[in-house]
Amino acid sequence: MKAALANGMNFWNGGEFYGPPERNSLVVLEKYLEKYPEDADKVVISVKGAMGAKGPDGSAEGINRSISNIIKQLNGRKKLDVFECARRDPKVPMEETFAAMQEWIDKGLLGSISLSEVSASTIHAAVKITKVSFVEVELSLWCTDILTNGVAAACAQYNIPVVAYSPLGSGILTGAFKSVEDLAGTHFKDWPRFSPENFEINLQLVKQVETLAQKKGCTPAQLAISWTRNLSKRPGMPTIIPIPGATTVARVNENAIYVDLSEEEMSEIDATLAKFEVKGDRYPASIPMNT
Repeated sequence: MKAALANGMNFWNGGEFYGPPERNSLVVLEKYLEKYPEDADKVVISVKGAMGAKGPDGSAEGINRSISNIIKQLNGRKKLDVFECARRDPKVPMEETFAAMQEWIDKGLLGSISLSEVSASTIHAAVKITKVSFVEVELSLWCTDILTNGVAAACAQYNIPVVAYSPLGSGILTGAFKSVEDLAGTHFKDWPRFSPENFEINLQLVKQVETLAQKKGCTPAQLAISWTRNLSKRPGMPTIIPIPGATTVARVNENAIYVDLSEEEMSEIDATLAKFEVKGDRYPASIPMNT
Protein backbone atom coordinates (compact mmCIF):
# COMPACT_ATOMS: atom_id res chain seq x y z
CA MET A 1 0.00 0.00 0.00
CA LYS A 2 2.89 2.33 0.77
CA ALA A 3 4.47 1.40 -2.55
CA ALA A 4 1.21 2.09 -4.37
CA LEU A 5 0.98 5.58 -2.92
CA ALA A 6 4.64 6.24 -3.68
CA ASN A 7 3.86 5.40 -7.30
CA GLY A 8 0.94 7.82 -7.45
CA MET A 9 -1.75 5.16 -7.07
CA ASN A 10 -4.00 7.10 -4.70
CA PHE A 11 -7.47 5.80 -5.62
CA TRP A 12 -7.98 2.89 -3.22
CA ASN A 13 -10.91 0.58 -3.66
CA GLY A 14 -12.29 -1.77 -1.03
CA GLY A 15 -15.40 -3.67 -0.09
CA GLU A 16 -17.36 -4.18 3.07
CA PHE A 17 -17.41 -7.87 2.15
CA TYR A 18 -13.85 -8.32 0.84
CA GLY A 19 -12.21 -10.94 3.04
CA PRO A 20 -13.13 -12.46 6.41
CA PRO A 21 -14.51 -10.18 9.16
CA GLU A 22 -11.26 -10.23 11.10
CA ARG A 23 -9.10 -9.37 8.09
CA ASN A 24 -11.20 -7.70 5.43
CA SER A 25 -10.10 -4.79 3.25
CA LEU A 26 -11.35 -2.22 5.76
CA VAL A 27 -9.41 -3.83 8.60
CA VAL A 28 -6.24 -3.70 6.50
CA LEU A 29 -6.91 -0.08 5.57
CA GLU A 30 -7.53 0.94 9.18
CA LYS A 31 -4.30 -0.72 10.28
CA TYR A 32 -2.39 1.02 7.51
CA LEU A 33 -3.74 4.45 8.44
CA GLU A 34 -3.00 3.77 12.10
CA LYS A 35 0.63 3.30 11.12
CA TYR A 36 0.72 6.08 8.51
CA PRO A 37 -1.86 8.70 9.59
CA GLU A 38 -0.15 11.28 7.41
CA ASP A 39 -1.35 9.38 4.33
CA ALA A 40 -5.07 9.72 5.11
CA ASP A 41 -5.48 12.91 3.09
CA LYS A 42 -3.35 11.62 0.23
CA VAL A 43 -5.72 8.85 -0.83
CA VAL A 44 -9.29 8.59 -2.05
CA ILE A 45 -11.15 5.71 -0.41
CA SER A 46 -13.97 4.09 -2.37
CA VAL A 47 -15.85 1.25 -0.70
CA LYS A 48 -18.55 -1.07 -2.03
CA GLY A 49 -21.31 -2.29 0.24
CA ALA A 50 -25.09 -2.71 0.55
CA MET A 51 -25.00 -6.45 0.02
CA GLY A 52 -27.35 -8.44 2.22
CA ALA A 53 -27.50 -12.17 2.83
CA LYS A 54 -29.85 -12.59 -0.12
CA GLY A 55 -28.18 -10.16 -2.51
CA PRO A 56 -28.16 -6.38 -3.06
CA ASP A 57 -29.92 -4.32 -0.40
CA GLY A 58 -30.51 -0.79 -1.59
CA SER A 59 -33.17 0.01 1.00
CA ALA A 60 -32.62 2.95 3.33
CA GLU A 61 -32.05 0.45 6.13
CA GLY A 62 -29.53 -1.48 4.05
CA ILE A 63 -27.63 1.65 3.05
CA ASN A 64 -27.52 2.98 6.60
CA ARG A 65 -26.37 -0.36 7.99
CA SER A 66 -23.62 -0.63 5.40
CA ILE A 67 -22.24 2.90 5.61
CA SER A 68 -22.42 2.83 9.41
CA ASN A 69 -20.44 -0.41 9.47
CA ILE A 70 -17.81 0.92 7.07
CA ILE A 71 -17.33 4.12 9.05
CA LYS A 72 -17.07 2.09 12.26
CA GLN A 73 -14.37 -0.11 10.76
CA LEU A 74 -12.40 2.89 9.52
CA ASN A 75 -12.28 3.88 13.20
CA GLY A 76 -11.95 7.59 12.56
CA ARG A 77 -8.73 7.17 10.59
CA LYS A 78 -10.20 8.50 7.38
CA LYS A 79 -13.43 9.92 5.98
CA LEU A 80 -15.31 7.64 3.62
CA ASP A 81 -14.71 9.48 0.36
CA VAL A 82 -16.86 7.36 -1.95
CA PHE A 83 -19.58 4.78 -1.32
CA GLU A 84 -21.16 2.54 -3.90
CA CYS A 85 -23.74 -0.20 -3.83
CA ALA A 86 -21.93 -3.26 -5.16
CA ARG A 87 -24.96 -3.92 -7.37
CA ARG A 88 -28.15 -2.02 -8.08
CA ASP A 89 -31.04 -3.43 -6.09
CA PRO A 90 -33.92 -4.03 -8.53
CA LYS A 91 -36.39 -4.25 -5.64
CA VAL A 92 -35.79 -0.70 -4.38
CA PRO A 93 -36.33 2.59 -6.24
CA MET A 94 -33.05 4.41 -6.81
CA GLU A 95 -34.60 7.51 -5.27
CA GLU A 96 -34.74 5.74 -1.89
CA THR A 97 -31.20 4.40 -2.21
CA PHE A 98 -29.64 7.74 -3.13
CA ALA A 99 -31.69 9.69 -0.58
CA ALA A 100 -30.24 7.51 2.17
CA MET A 101 -26.71 8.13 0.88
CA GLN A 102 -27.35 11.86 0.63
CA GLU A 103 -28.16 12.00 4.33
CA TRP A 104 -24.64 10.77 5.09
CA ILE A 105 -23.20 13.35 2.70
CA ASP A 106 -25.22 16.08 4.42
CA LYS A 107 -23.80 14.95 7.77
CA GLY A 108 -20.28 15.35 6.40
CA LEU A 109 -19.54 11.64 6.86
CA LEU A 110 -19.53 10.66 3.18
CA GLY A 111 -17.90 12.42 0.28
CA SER A 112 -19.75 11.23 -2.80
CA ILE A 113 -21.71 8.50 -4.57
CA SER A 114 -20.47 5.99 -7.13
CA LEU A 115 -22.18 3.28 -9.15
CA SER A 116 -20.88 -0.27 -9.50
CA GLU A 117 -21.43 -2.99 -12.13
CA VAL A 118 -24.27 -1.07 -13.76
CA SER A 119 -25.85 -0.84 -17.19
CA ALA A 120 -26.01 2.27 -19.35
CA SER A 121 -29.71 2.65 -18.58
CA THR A 122 -28.96 2.76 -14.85
CA ILE A 123 -26.39 5.51 -15.40
CA HIS A 124 -28.85 7.58 -17.44
CA ALA A 125 -31.48 7.16 -14.73
CA ALA A 126 -29.13 7.79 -11.80
CA VAL A 127 -27.78 11.14 -13.02
CA LYS A 128 -31.33 12.48 -13.02
CA ILE A 129 -31.55 11.76 -9.29
CA THR A 130 -28.11 12.39 -7.82
CA LYS A 131 -24.57 13.48 -8.61
CA VAL A 132 -22.55 10.43 -9.65
CA SER A 133 -18.82 10.78 -8.99
CA PHE A 134 -17.59 7.50 -10.52
CA VAL A 135 -18.83 4.38 -12.28
CA GLU A 136 -16.94 1.19 -11.40
CA VAL A 137 -17.19 -1.49 -14.08
CA GLU A 138 -15.03 -4.26 -15.48
CA LEU A 139 -12.70 -3.32 -18.33
CA SER A 140 -9.73 -5.19 -19.72
CA LEU A 141 -8.35 -6.64 -22.91
CA TRP A 142 -10.55 -9.66 -22.32
CA CYS A 143 -13.60 -7.69 -21.19
CA THR A 144 -14.38 -4.79 -23.51
CA ASP A 145 -18.15 -4.87 -22.98
CA ILE A 146 -18.47 -1.26 -21.78
CA LEU A 147 -17.05 -0.01 -25.08
CA THR A 148 -20.05 -1.38 -26.97
CA ASN A 149 -22.93 -1.58 -24.47
CA GLY A 150 -23.31 2.15 -23.92
CA VAL A 151 -21.66 2.37 -20.49
CA ALA A 152 -18.49 4.15 -21.63
CA ALA A 153 -20.54 6.45 -23.85
CA ALA A 154 -22.87 7.35 -20.98
CA CYS A 155 -19.94 8.12 -18.68
CA ALA A 156 -18.38 10.31 -21.36
CA GLN A 157 -21.70 12.10 -21.88
CA TYR A 158 -21.94 13.04 -18.20
CA ASN A 159 -18.19 13.47 -17.66
CA ILE A 160 -18.09 10.63 -15.12
CA PRO A 161 -14.75 8.83 -14.72
CA VAL A 162 -14.79 5.07 -15.19
CA VAL A 163 -13.08 3.05 -12.46
CA ALA A 164 -11.90 -0.02 -14.36
CA TYR A 165 -11.78 -3.07 -12.13
CA SER A 166 -9.98 -6.27 -13.13
CA PRO A 167 -7.83 -4.55 -15.79
CA LEU A 168 -5.62 -7.65 -15.71
CA GLY A 169 -8.50 -10.00 -16.37
CA SER A 170 -8.46 -11.47 -12.85
CA GLY A 171 -4.76 -12.19 -13.36
CA ILE A 172 -4.89 -14.14 -16.60
CA LEU A 173 -3.41 -11.27 -18.63
CA THR A 174 -0.28 -11.31 -16.48
CA GLY A 175 0.55 -14.82 -17.66
CA ALA A 176 0.17 -16.17 -14.12
CA PHE A 177 -2.20 -18.92 -15.25
CA LYS A 178 -0.76 -21.23 -17.87
CA SER A 179 -3.05 -24.19 -17.27
CA VAL A 180 -6.27 -25.10 -15.47
CA GLU A 181 -4.12 -26.64 -12.73
CA ASP A 182 -2.74 -23.18 -11.91
CA LEU A 183 -6.23 -22.16 -10.79
CA ALA A 184 -6.29 -24.64 -7.92
CA GLY A 185 -7.06 -22.90 -4.64
CA THR A 186 -8.54 -19.82 -6.33
CA HIS A 187 -12.21 -18.92 -6.71
CA PHE A 188 -11.63 -18.28 -10.40
CA LYS A 189 -11.72 -22.01 -11.10
CA ASP A 190 -15.51 -21.85 -10.74
CA TRP A 191 -15.94 -18.94 -13.15
CA PRO A 192 -17.11 -19.66 -16.72
CA ARG A 193 -14.13 -18.08 -18.48
CA PHE A 194 -11.75 -20.25 -16.48
CA SER A 195 -13.65 -23.51 -16.98
CA PRO A 196 -11.64 -26.28 -18.67
CA GLU A 197 -13.64 -26.01 -21.90
CA ASN A 198 -13.06 -22.24 -22.15
CA PHE A 199 -9.66 -21.76 -20.53
CA GLU A 200 -7.50 -23.10 -23.36
CA ILE A 201 -9.37 -20.98 -25.89
CA ASN A 202 -9.05 -17.82 -23.80
CA LEU A 203 -5.38 -18.52 -23.23
CA GLN A 204 -4.84 -17.78 -26.92
CA LEU A 205 -5.64 -14.12 -26.24
CA VAL A 206 -3.06 -14.08 -23.45
CA LYS A 207 -0.42 -15.35 -25.86
CA GLN A 208 -1.27 -12.58 -28.30
CA VAL A 209 -1.03 -9.98 -25.52
CA GLU A 210 2.38 -11.39 -24.58
CA THR A 211 3.52 -10.99 -28.18
CA LEU A 212 2.31 -7.39 -28.32
CA ALA A 213 4.01 -6.61 -25.00
CA GLN A 214 7.30 -8.12 -26.15
CA LYS A 215 7.13 -5.99 -29.28
CA LYS A 216 6.54 -2.88 -27.16
CA GLY A 217 9.27 -3.76 -24.67
CA CYS A 218 7.03 -4.01 -21.61
CA THR A 219 5.36 -6.71 -19.55
CA PRO A 220 1.90 -8.03 -20.46
CA ALA A 221 0.53 -6.49 -17.25
CA GLN A 222 1.93 -3.08 -18.13
CA LEU A 223 0.45 -3.28 -21.61
CA ALA A 224 -2.96 -4.38 -20.31
CA ILE A 225 -3.22 -1.63 -17.69
CA SER A 226 -1.83 1.07 -19.97
CA TRP A 227 -4.28 0.10 -22.71
CA THR A 228 -7.18 1.06 -20.43
CA ARG A 229 -5.56 4.41 -19.68
CA ASN A 230 -4.77 5.08 -23.34
CA LEU A 231 -8.43 4.56 -24.19
CA SER A 232 -9.10 7.83 -22.37
CA LYS A 233 -7.25 9.70 -25.12
CA ARG A 234 -9.73 8.65 -27.77
CA PRO A 235 -12.55 11.02 -28.77
CA GLY A 236 -15.82 10.27 -27.03
CA MET A 237 -14.20 8.30 -24.22
CA PRO A 238 -14.40 9.10 -20.49
CA THR A 239 -11.46 9.31 -18.13
CA ILE A 240 -10.52 5.76 -17.16
CA ILE A 241 -8.88 4.89 -13.83
CA PRO A 242 -7.64 1.28 -13.73
CA ILE A 243 -7.48 -0.33 -10.28
CA PRO A 244 -5.28 -3.43 -10.53
CA GLY A 245 -4.75 -5.51 -7.43
CA ALA A 246 -1.34 -6.72 -6.31
CA THR A 247 0.08 -8.89 -3.53
CA THR A 248 3.73 -7.82 -3.64
CA VAL A 249 5.68 -4.56 -3.83
CA ALA A 250 7.33 -5.83 -7.01
CA ARG A 251 3.94 -6.24 -8.68
CA VAL A 252 2.86 -2.78 -7.54
CA ASN A 253 6.00 -1.25 -9.04
CA GLU A 254 5.50 -3.19 -12.26
CA ASN A 255 1.86 -2.18 -12.58
CA ALA A 256 2.68 1.48 -11.96
CA ILE A 257 4.78 1.85 -15.11
CA TYR A 258 2.77 3.64 -17.77
CA VAL A 259 3.31 2.65 -21.39
CA ASP A 260 2.33 5.30 -23.91
CA LEU A 261 0.64 3.70 -26.90
CA SER A 262 0.36 5.44 -30.25
CA GLU A 263 -2.93 5.37 -32.12
CA GLU A 264 -1.28 2.99 -34.56
CA GLU A 265 -0.44 0.64 -31.69
CA MET A 266 -3.94 0.99 -30.25
CA SER A 267 -5.34 0.13 -33.68
CA GLU A 268 -3.13 -2.95 -33.78
CA ILE A 269 -4.60 -4.02 -30.44
CA ASP A 270 -8.09 -3.29 -31.80
CA ALA A 271 -7.42 -5.61 -34.71
CA THR A 272 -6.19 -8.35 -32.39
CA LEU A 273 -9.27 -8.08 -30.18
CA ALA A 274 -11.60 -8.03 -33.18
CA LYS A 275 -10.31 -11.42 -34.29
CA PHE A 276 -10.78 -13.02 -30.89
CA GLU A 277 -13.99 -13.95 -29.09
CA VAL A 278 -13.59 -14.56 -25.37
CA LYS A 279 -15.46 -17.69 -24.30
CA GLY A 280 -17.67 -17.80 -21.20
CA ASP A 281 -19.52 -15.25 -19.10
CA ARG A 282 -17.66 -12.96 -16.71
CA TYR A 283 -19.32 -14.42 -13.62
CA PRO A 284 -21.31 -17.50 -12.61
CA ALA A 285 -25.06 -17.15 -13.18
CA SER A 286 -25.63 -16.53 -9.46
CA ILE A 287 -23.76 -13.21 -9.53
CA PRO A 288 -25.67 -10.23 -11.02
CA MET A 289 -24.06 -8.34 -13.89
CA ASN A 290 -24.89 -5.07 -15.66
CA THR A 291 -27.49 -4.16 -13.04
